[in-house]
Amino acid sequence: MAVIPGPSRVPVPRRLGQVALHAALAAGGLVMLFPFVWMLLTSFKGAHQMINSPLDWLPAPWRAQNYPDAFGALPFAQAYWNSFYIAVVNVVLTLVTSAMAAYAFARIRFRGSGLLFGLFLATQMVPQQVIIVPLYLMLSKLGWIDSHLALIVPGFVNPFAVFLLRQFIRAVPIELEEAARLDGAGRWTIFWRVVLPNVRPGMGALGIIVFLASWNSFFFPLIFLNSPELATVPLLVSQFAGQHGATDYNLILAASAISVIPMMIAFLIGQRRILNSMAMSGLGGR
Repeated sequence: MAVIPGPSRVPVPRRLGQVALHAALAAGGLVMLFPFVWMLLTSFKGAHQMINSPLDWLPAPWRAQNYPDAFGALPFAQAYWNSFYIAVVNVVLTLVTSAMAAYAFARIRFRGSGLLFGLFLATQMVPQQVIIVPLYLMLSKLGWIDSHLALIVPGFVNPFAVFLLRQFIRAVPIELEEAARLDGAGRWTIFWRVVLPNVRPGMGALGIIVFLASWNSFFFPLIFLNSPELATVPLLVSQFAGQHGATDYNLILAASAISVIPMMIAFLIGQRRILNSMAMSGLGGR
């Protein structure tokens, strides 16, 4: 008579370890989430609740009028459009240039290619504050200061994007390219018709990452833009805080909440793809 094995039991010490790990992760998640929740709650409070002692945790009453007030105080619609089209252009151009560079680093062998790729990646470690002066002088010579070109063109070269797509391209079987070459396809045809369709998930994740980074960018707009009508959303929120920082914290946090809505939507849509791409870029490279 056959013996049916019973359900395997996890040893008690291991279960306790898992419970402790999950509790620690949950606590860490709550700590990370607290500033965002506090921002949302405060954005619905009245101005008098900001100076109460002890501090009120929940709005009483809930004041939704903070959002129309904040939206009407500054040209948020124009700033939204500026941030949106700059982010979209950055995504398109970064995907195109990074994909071509990544394919070259992944498939074209020449003397010193490894060293060149290492030097290229090393530029990722240079802080933005170090390059800001020469970059400002160069853009000033071109007449691009106080122009959105100053935010778009430098973004063409993205070492992280090249590295990520190179890992995906290296995971594409070389046999597919050899088969296409036997059919008479050239390097350009192989790139567009064989390689790019196979790295589409990575390009999608990279597009979301670039969009979020462009939308959040504050340092470069602060340095390069002067005209109010050219301001992006983070820059406009900063100016709003400068004008109302001493009194209207509730309006400032309502403006901050308005500014993060597109980021939340983009992340909720692409979070699974971003996490998968990170895992694949680490495991798929050879």
